[in-house]
Amino acid sequence: MKLLTKELEKRFAEVGSQENEKDPIVMAKFFNPAGRGTWWATEYNPEDKTFFGYASIFGDENDEWGYFSLEELESFKGKFGLGIERDMYCGEKRISEFNISSLKQ
Repeated sequence: MKLLTKELEKRFAEVGSQENEKDPIVMAKFFNPAGRGTWWATEYNPEDKTFFGYASIFGDENDEWGYFSLEELESFKGKFGLGIERDMYCGEKRISEFNISSLKQ
């Protein structure tokens, strides 16, 4: 699965920085289909191929806002050889619409 399409990259560029936004728009949601790990991307930097967003990997107390790389997501192989996938049906939503119990802002 292609995690970052040209159309999605273009949309990230159109929205730009959301650092001063209290309730940023999630542009893409990535997840591990065979285990833990969900990443809600709100920004993307094409120069170093990094996203900024909210990551939930090990449980509520470790969830946080931060940076994660496209390369890191693309290279991951989990159970049954499955890689990280992009939620094709997520669409653009405000982070608050995901009702993440551990969300720290």
